[in-house]
Amino acid sequence: MRTVRIRAALPALAGAALLTGTLLSTPAEAAGGVKIHHVWFDSPGSDNRSNKSLNAEWVQLKNTSGSAVSLKGWVLKDASNHRYVFGNVRIGAGKYLKVHTGSGSDTTSDKYQDRRAYVWNNDKDTATLTRASGSRVDTCSWTTRDPSDKYC
Repeated sequence: MRTVRIRAALPALAGAALLTGTLLSTPAEAAGGVKIHHVWFDSPGSDNRSNKSLNAEWVQLKNTSGSAVSLKGWVLKDASNHRYVFGNVRIGAGKYLKVHTGSGSDTTSDKYQDRRAYVWNNDKDTATLTRASGSRVDTCSWTTRDPSDKYC
């Protein structure tokens, strides 16, 4: 009888292993990998909506995993649902990536939302990073107790 029970359990175990492999497709995703590291929500100087001022407002991500992670389709948003959707972007192992509010030329370490207005509120807000599937990866919140930036 023990042989029958083991044989009956094998398909269920194989299915569970397959499902886990599908949901957590890479070790970086399984371990969390990408985190919101630092947010500069109150750009220095007056809020005059200049591109320089807008680009001084940013969110920095960090890949804490040992391998590169694709951010394609991932979303960075604030509490009011201002959304930035990542294109075909990869963040290398142990690397940082800043997402600026204003306009600029994208590089491997800096991306630009091309907005003409501020996104991150100075008094309180929450930055949320989600996968393309909608599952939350990380959040970082701040209030007026934080001077102009927040390490998460």
